[in-house]
Amino acid sequence: MLKIYRMKRPLILVVNDDGISAPGIRNLIRIMNDFGDVFVVAPDSPQSAKGHAITIEETIRCDKVIIEDGPQTEYSCSGTPVDCVKLAVNQLLDIKPDLCVSGINHGSNSSINVIYSGTMSAAVEGALKGIPSIGFSLLDYAHNADFTEAEQYIRKVTKEVLENGLDDGICLNVNIPKRIEGKEIKGLKVSRQADANWEEEFDERKDPKGKKYYWLTGKFVNYDKGTDTDEWALANHYVSVVPVQFDVTAHSSLASVNKLLFNE
Repeated sequence: MLKIYRMKRPLILVVNDDGISAPGIRNLIRIMNDFGDVFVVAPDSPQSAKGHAITIEETIRCDKVIIEDGPQTEYSCSGTPVDCVKLAVNQLLDIKPDLCVSGINHGSNSSINVIYSGTMSAAVEGALKGIPSIGFSLLDYAHNADFTEAEQYIRKVTKEVLENGLDDGICLNVNIPKRIEGKEIKGLKVSRQADANWEEEFDERKDPKGKKYYWLTGKFVNYDKGTDTDEWALANHYVSVVPVQFDVTAHSSLASVNKLLFNE
């Protein structure tokens, strides 16, 4: 367990799902170094769409590394994004971080994508452990994505959360539009998760031995016509900020399920 000595700077845990060498996390580390003492635990290879998976039937390797020069401490982990948070908090650190930030993801984690996202699952795990947590995503899947315009919004959200905290059990899902030349982002918009989903298909193929295999394909469809959703915000070139909770109880259905089972 690493002994952390602090004066006044907050301890910030940085994780992601694209891997420790991805440009998104390298930009996030650089930004977070201005806010506090940065401790990085990130996957050694891409772990996108892992959701809240954890490793229970394999060993987990976690090695201290130097990817780039800087004041941050970095560990490369063979596990999932959620494994990274668990290892950091339970094993590698002797104090709880003041903030957990995940990302910057290459691609959207808006709407239903939050369910599948390793980026957001890491943030949810941080919230589960009582740490104010934020997941950042940029709507650009390119390896050479431009994070320039996103930076000011990452800084603003980080500053406010560090200074004011978040409600217990809540983390933030922040999605940032892709940079378009001549079209500036209009600002932040606190939103709800849109009613949208993937219309999926499986492309059936055959390997060289003639055996079938399948490749998941599909298109993302927004069914929600509301102007208060993350999808609307992003389509109108706002940064969407959705408060996310790990309590998945359908509270609005408790009465109807009681009536169904017990006629109450």
